[in-house]
Amino acid sequence: MTLRNILATACLMLPLMASAHNFEKGQRVPPVGIADRGELILDNNEFSYKTWNSAQLVGKVRVVLHIAGRTSAKEKNATLIEAIKAAHLPKDTYQTTTVVNTDDAIPGSGMFVRSSLESNKKLYPWSQFIVDSNGAARSAWQLEEESSAVVVLDKNGNVQWAKDGALTQEEVQQVVALLHKLLGQ
Repeated sequence: MTLRNILATACLMLPLMASAHNFEKGQRVPPVGIADRGELILDNNEFSYKTWNSAQLVGKVRVVLHIAGRTSAKEKNATLIEAIKAAHLPKDTYQTTTVVNTDDAIPGSGMFVRSSLESNKKLYPWSQFIVDSNGAARSAWQLEEESSAVVVLDKNGNVQWAKDGALTQEEVQQVVALLHKLLGQ
């Protein structure tokens, strides 16, 4: 194989390597169900879990955050979380769904991760928190380990924007602007 052919092949492969996830704009996220733990429910100051699946991602404009169960992954998109809080989006038509992959946590830290999620659920009861103990979503969505992915869905559950990894400040602004557009604000 000549150097020219090798370079041409490498250039063709770059877009595939740069986008590890399998989210397609205008399509629903690849289906996934989480039965081990699942959605964190807060009812009368008591926590429980119920089975969750991606078919439930319809009805509201939402940001789906998929985060490895480690602080470093949470920090990758902390600026987006703060921007969403500052945007004061309407709770009746917008929801943040955070899927935390506790299978991708520092060994022995799972209890601390779940405790942190419970604290967040108390602070933001309208937000959705999903505990994925087996890494089902990471596998189904072909996401990087130890990372943080962001997916913007319209009210029909269709992907409008997605990235696996830390967002730049410009991308944070793009996401917030897109949310306002999808919400008709």
